[in-house]
Amino acid sequence: MKTLIFLSASGAELSSLCCTVVFPGLSSQQAEDETPRDPAWSLLPDCGLEVELLVKGRSDLGEVAPGIKASERRTAVAIADLEWREMEADDYGTNEAQDSDFPTAERSRLQEMLSLLGLETYQAQKLSLQDALQISSDSMRNWAPQAPKDLPWNFLRKLQALNAEARNTTMVLDVPLDARPMEKESQMEEEIIYWDAADDISADIYSFSELPTPDTPVNPLDLLCALLLSSDGFLQQEIVLKMSLCQFALPLVLPDSENHYHTFLLWALRAVVRTWWAQPPRGVGGLREDSAVLSRAPTFAFVRMEVSSNSKSQLLNAVLSPSHRPRDCFWHRDLSVGTNPREIADGLVEVSWFLPSGREDLDVFPEPVAFLNLRGDIGSHWLQFKLLTEISSAVFILTDNISRKDYKLLYSLRGSATKYYFILSPYRGKRNTNLRFLNKLIPVLKMDHSHVLVKVSSTDSAGFVRRVRSIVAHVARSPCRRLSVEEMAHAARKLGLRVDEDCDECQQAKQRMERITRRIKDCDAYRRDELWLQGDPWRKAAQVEKELCQAQRAGDPPDKGRAELGHRLLELRAQQNRQDPAWGLQEFIAGISSASLAEKQYFLRWMEWGLARMAQPRPRQPPETILSLRPKHCGMVDFGELLWPEPLGVEHFLREMGQFYEAESCLVEAGKLPAGQRRFAHFPGLALELLLKGLPLELIDGSTLSTPLHWVTGLLKELHVRLERRSRLVVLSALGAPGTGKSTLLNTMFGLRFATGRGCGPRGAFMQLVTVAENFSQDLGCDHILVIDSGGLIGGALTAAGERFELEASLATLLMGLSNVTVVSLAETRDIPPAVLHAFLRLEKTGHVPNYQFVYQNLQDACVPGPRPRDRRPLLDPPGDVSRAGAQMEKQGDGIRTLADLAFCDPEKQHVWHIPGLWHGVPPMAAVSLGYSEAIFELKRCLLENIRNGLSNQNKNIQQLIELVRRL
Repeated sequence: MKTLIFLSASGAELSSLCCTVVFPGLSSQQAEDETPRDPAWSLLPDCGLEVELLVKGRSDLGEVAPGIKASERRTAVAIADLEWREMEADDYGTNEAQDSDFPTAERSRLQEMLSLLGLETYQAQKLSLQDALQISSDSMRNWAPQAPKDLPWNFLRKLQALNAEARNTTMVLDVPLDARPMEKESQMEEEIIYWDAADDISADIYSFSELPTPDTPVNPLDLLCALLLSSDGFLQQEIVLKMSLCQFALPLVLPDSENHYHTFLLWALRAVVRTWWAQPPRGVGGLREDSAVLSRAPTFAFVRMEVSSNSKSQLLNAVLSPSHRPRDCFWHRDLSVGTNPREIADGLVEVSWFLPSGREDLDVFPEPVAFLNLRGDIGSHWLQFKLLTEISSAVFILTDNISRKDYKLLYSLRGSATKYYFILSPYRGKRNTNLRFLNKLIPVLKMDHSHVLVKVSSTDSAGFVRRVRSIVAHVARSPCRRLSVEEMAHAARKLGLRVDEDCDECQQAKQRMERITRRIKDCDAYRRDELWLQGDPWRKAAQVEKELCQAQRAGDPPDKGRAELGHRLLELRAQQNRQDPAWGLQEFIAGISSASLAEKQYFLRWMEWGLARMAQPRPRQPPETILSLRPKHCGMVDFGELLWPEPLGVEHFLREMGQFYEAESCLVEAGKLPAGQRRFAHFPGLALELLLKGLPLELIDGSTLSTPLHWVTGLLKELHVRLERRSRLVVLSALGAPGTGKSTLLNTMFGLRFATGRGCGPRGAFMQLVTVAENFSQDLGCDHILVIDSGGLIGGALTAAGERFELEASLATLLMGLSNVTVVSLAETRDIPPAVLHAFLRLEKTGHVPNYQFVYQNLQDACVPGPRPRDRRPLLDPPGDVSRAGAQMEKQGDGIRTLADLAFCDPEKQHVWHIPGLWHGVPPMAAVSLGYSEAIFELKRCLLENIRNGLSNQNKNIQQLIELVRRL
């Protein structure tokens, strides 16, 4: 016997269905209360479809609601109310004393996970960015983790290299499946407990799931949470930045199950910059760029209540992805090691953005949209869920069942301005109970039938995703809540969550930055009026120094002209020395002089962001080439173009300090100023602290194309004192025309912070220091690698004559003369900058030719990494007109047939590298391509191998480097 009773609520209320099925041996009450696992439900394959149609107010039998009289509807509602009151009267609460025991179990679980991964030692003294970036023996091999303690380091190595496979970090399993510990059911995100009733009753039944053993992989989300909990704020920032470039979902709320002290990661997200195309697409000025924490966007949260047969993460990935290009922003259970049980990551909130590219075939939404994902059940993580309800434009709740407890939790949200949507699976749920509770929640949460979606196995997945997208697009178009991440942090504070940015050192540094930037109304005027030593006085001094140097190199005996030049230079330096640092520079010096090392680092980061926010946005053309590290578009570089305006940055404050030191040192050296009256002798020590903590320091000024000799040698002397016994250096430089990807390449190889992207940073030559681990320095033959990026110093196809070319050639000679290893970055194999060729010719005369690698990127061909025969041919061909002109300037004429003849180049020995394109797909939603990451790793391995084998000439100590700087 089968009985169908149709009930309908008036107005916008949800139509209700009571489906009672009576089978032999099964009472009607039993049939109604049976869970979805009962085999009786399998006999009704159409019942789920009928429920879906009735939820929408329709069925194959026609409209349901008009078929019921008003009196019957009132009777049905009265019965439902009576049943609800009876259910409310039941005691469904849990034992409070019993619940109080769970924090102890969770505390043990976190500590055991940290111990398993070898991270327990980093709880008091956090893991730093410098620790993570050290060069070790592992940097030269593509190794697989052999033990759980290898997992964090392997993950960091892959992430540093922007390897999209970083989340697949796991160990090779040799243990048979039946010998592994019992795991949670992998088909759902929820913890379902199994135990044998025959087991010892005295066992701790609250230890339901065993921690992974060395033979069991660790869930990637557990690994991420453990690593973030063990890292300081600056390493957290680097991890999140690299995750964003790989298009991974980013952690927003980090759970701490031991201390119940969840952290909102505002600081960690500060370094992420988002770029997208505004409407109309791909027009001049249509490119937008902003910090991920400052830009506002409609936000949609996806959460799970109790059990859900549908995966939130898979649904989110489908919503974010075009149909022909799937993305896995959010980790889900169908990915590699995705089925491993989560031990400490429940309660994690992740965020990801959709950003339009200006292409209709790829843009799922016309404007930026943010998506949030709560890992775990909302009942167990009510604080995080409460936060999501206060910061989201809409919340999607996935569930199979709505219990009375869940109803009460949701009822507490009455009055919320957030829109709520339910995604149900009636095959696994108690249909009647669900509909009854939904009927009660409709007026409370201000829903109607369109807010309830039903997805069963027979539902067309593509159609369902389109429906979810249409809801998201509709809410985004209508007036809705739009918050930035910074504004979300305010809501988190009110709820009692910790915000990582609220520590005293960070806030004091921020206040100092604001005092400085508050006075900057116009960047160009500020540079002219407040940082005036690097204006005309420096240009004049640089010109006199150049003339004096040329006269000295000519070998002529001292004459009146050289004396006049020396006198003019001292006058200019005396004028500079008579000045006092401006108020803003004094505040900057106070910031980097702080006794707290952390406050110094916070201050520098705040200054970088504060000054970047003040830069005037410039309209950009639609890109044909994408080469910067950050996910932005950069136009095809016009090598004949004059240098672009340089934005105000931290380097200008340091440059001003350098000029004060330079002027004072010149006067002391000439005997015009007693050494005891020096005011700025401590400046190199302050700057060195920044270099040791990862800030690029200027070696060559990009405006005057000159080297502040006293300042640079002062820095190197301080470095020699600081490093003491570990002062063996290898110098690696990168040369090439702007826009050829050399800064991106260096950053990816070594985890550095050179500015990337045309027009987004300084154009001088900058240096950074990479530390070699002590246990590897003897094998490698050096203690540190000094990496020099030439910025935008070297032009491309400029005329091989004139003052500009001479300056570029001299600077290329200086950088290559200092280097043990030189990487020449090329846009095309035939396009070797004439200044670089000129430097090779000059250095060949001196007998110093560094180990070099020619690297170029094919922006269209994402082929396999490594050199190929067709890529080597152009270096064997005769040089072009520009290169021949450069050779003639060195009186070589036609004697140089090829670059290989000139520089002892052997293309068969991997001196030429082809690097695939940076992006896999179209930015801004594209991730870094796996081919790019693998090619960069191979290049890094080759460079380190050459250093270890002594192919990079004799390594230098810092004293020798100082002498080279003076001589060159």
